[in-house]
Amino acid sequence: MTGQITVMEVSPRDGLQNESVLLSTEDKLELIDRSLASGARRIEVTSFVHPKVVPQMADAEAVCQGLPQRGDVTYTGLVLNRRGYERLLATERLNEAGIVIPASDTFGSRNQGMTVADGIAMATDILTDARVRGFRAQVTIAVAFGCPFEGDVAPEAVLEIARRLADSGPVEIGLADTIGVGVPAQVRDLFGALGDEFGDDIPLRAHFHDTRNTGIANADAAVLAGVTTLDASIGGIGGCPFAPSATGNIATEDLVYLLGRSGVEHGLDLEVLIDGAQWLSDVLGKPVPSSLLRAGDFVADPGPED
Repeated sequence: MTGQITVMEVSPRDGLQNESVLLSTEDKLELIDRSLASGARRIEVTSFVHPKVVPQMADAEAVCQGLPQRGDVTYTGLVLNRRGYERLLATERLNEAGIVIPASDTFGSRNQGMTVADGIAMATDILTDARVRGFRAQVTIAVAFGCPFEGDVAPEAVLEIARRLADSGPVEIGLADTIGVGVPAQVRDLFGALGDEFGDDIPLRAHFHDTRNTGIANADAAVLAGVTTLDASIGGIGGCPFAPSATGNIATEDLVYLLGRSGVEHGLDLEVLIDGAQWLSDVLGKPVPSSLLRAGDFVADPGPED
């Protein structure tokens, strides 16, 4: 691997949304500060969902108000519908809307009360509005590699959703392995097909969960397939409240280790990330899944001096 990859830090949102411990607004802002200190310049800071459904995100507006305002970072908020998008805009503190739509009707109904067709219509509406405003909006297709309720998702179905979304001008299209069932061959084929479809017109982003220990291998395959942005979470925390047994995201520090030793530029400080994973473990009161937190960076022994 060569080149450069952008890492989207998602621990403040996807990382925390499935944790039983409810972090304070101050702790969430501390996590964001630690992400910034590591060099992260794209951070998914919160989601605008109903607090009774995802209580971990109940302070979305307060988090936004506390964000350091600086010109070198893109703060993203996740939205599942038009109401969430309007809440995001009202904060006047974020740079980008991240829209999620389902790749299966059953997951869409459970996750956000809409079918695939409803999701496409919702995303088209928001993307069109954002384009008129000159506001960044990207879209992620959830359960793109498999649904917990319907099983396998046909690659052609995902491609067709992406084609319909592309007509509305998203700044980026992402595919999420929401329940961690994908393997590198699927990742390579599906992102390769998207690359053939859109070329350089629409950048691609990948979001992997490590539920079945394939997340880092899938990230490697995504980079080789032309993906330019990878989502990751400090400590490897996270999961989807609406997907049974969907465990954490790939750990940012584990991903950075892979990229760095593969010769891929990423702009992140591994030691700061490992420190952040330890801090998260302490705040959550439990071990986090991070492999690098357990093993540390690899520094070859130079041997005895002559």
